[in-house]
Amino acid sequence: MKTFRRSIPNAADVSYVGTAAEKLPRTSVPNAYPGASPAFAPHTFFDSLGNVTGGFGVENIITATAHSTYHSLQTSLSGTMGHGGPGIQASFTWSKSIDDTSQVIGGTGSTGAVAQGFPQNPFDNHPEKGPSSFDVTNKFSLSVAQDLHMGSVEFLRPMSKNLTGGWELLSTSSINSGSPFTVFSGVQQTGAGSNGVDRPDLIAKPRLSVARKDRQDYFGAGANNAADFFSIPIHLPGGTGPNQGRFGTLGRNTFRGPAFYNFDFALIKDTPFGRRKSGAELVDLQFRSEFFDLFNIVTMGLPNNILSGSGFGEISKTAGNSRQIQFSLKLIY
Repeated sequence: MKTFRRSIPNAADVSYVGTAAEKLPRTSVPNAYPGASPAFAPHTFFDSLGNVTGGFGVENIITATAHSTYHSLQTSLSGTMGHGGPGIQASFTWSKSIDDTSQVIGGTGSTGAVAQGFPQNPFDNHPEKGPSSFDVTNKFSLSVAQDLHMGSVEFLRPMSKNLTGGWELLSTSSINSGSPFTVFSGVQQTGAGSNGVDRPDLIAKPRLSVARKDRQDYFGAGANNAADFFSIPIHLPGGTGPNQGRFGTLGRNTFRGPAFYNFDFALIKDTPFGRRKSGAELVDLQFRSEFFDLFNIVTMGLPNNILSGSGFGEISKTAGNSRQIQFSLKLIY
């Protein structure tokens, strides 16, 4: 890892962080996927009609052949604005994480899209190089802390300091770019078998957006999302497998889901009771009112990403929680 840093104490910080890793674990499939034809399953025995007569079936082996890289520009600003102003800390990270698998085994995403840890071609991992499934290109966060100075408000001065003192407002906001996802054809395209990892060809570039009237239609063509932007390469001269096809040219994690927005606020009141011999407070009673996702912004999940499935290109789930409000009392001693 290399880190280069130039900073101004308590004011600004700029860093470059880069990492590279080799010989990471991955799931390899040396005998192809279920339903592979003789040309793709070297450890299975077939008769002249292509029926399995012996040997091995699907073989899953954990090998140390994956790799990854990460590069980022990380910046931050912190300080207090003016006399008695809020304390502010802001940070922005511009980064890229690249690998050829983000999972040792396959799985299903929890926000709509299906994820797979296997390569499209079980004998060639090079086309799998792309953004990591957890890559976040842009990440911005802002934290603000403000003492409300209620005791200095003219009409509140006659009131007890136990009522006017100790009020603080906290705010934490974050905006992140969306997560990558892959489009799968849902069709066995070659003789390498079927494992749900075949990808189509891209024939037109979609304009991904949730700003349309129909927010759920992420690809923008409705029922034509599949036909307008993709083609499944099957029934071709020289193709293999039951559909006489080839591997698609679309890359892994080619697209990104909707951005993530979150704004949290908290209003806090500290009230001291009693004094120790040293002069410090004996007990603090803290009241907290916390508002999570205050503006109740709906963060859309990833779209359905199986080309031959129903609702392709449409978002059917949300990501994150809806607005939550909680109140609490804490005794600090």
